[in-house]
Amino acid sequence: MNFTARQEQIINVAIELIAEKGIQDLTIKNLSGRIGIAESAIYRHFKSKQDILLGILALFDKDKKMFMEKIKESGKPPIEQLKLLFQLRFKFFKENPAIASVIFSEEIFRNDQRLSKKIFTIMNKNQEIVFDIIKAGQKQNLIRKDIDTQELAFIIIGALRLVVTKWRLSNFAFDLEQEGKKLWNSVMKLIK
Repeated sequence: MNFTARQEQIINVAIELIAEKGIQDLTIKNLSGRIGIAESAIYRHFKSKQDILLGILALFDKDKKMFMEKIKESGKPPIEQLKLLFQLRFKFFKENPAIASVIFSEEIFRNDQRLSKKIFTIMNKNQEIVFDIIKAGQKQNLIRKDIDTQELAFIIIGALRLVVTKWRLSNFAFDLEQEGKKLWNSVMKLIK
């Protein structure tokens, strides 16, 4: 999805508002006030707040694709690819806490079918990527085979998601990358 310069500005300001005040303060009125344009100008670029949230998800998805290409192009063995996935995800969320607030806020998606569908698609893509890496590691006898590939993917993704959610709910009270390293060490013991 390609955005105009103004749409990107609106999305970025929306991310800033979420980071500063939480998702509940993301309103068209607050956005227009922060940018210094009329509310009607926002509506020329996005039909609703949900469309802005879809824009945030689209940017996240685009960043994720670039990050996954980086992992695939690394040529590293599967376990190292998983480690890199952990490192890059935790680093990304640490640098973009507002995105974590959007991605991991189920209440936002509950009442909007388009948002639910987009986040579900992103989750499925993540699962497929982790599944493929695990499968490759199992074929190379680097990752244990006595636990189903899909179950290992669920465990890994769920653990990552839980740590990010805990960090977000604690008001970012701990070093996410450090917790990510600890989690990775435990995951590595589990999968080998």
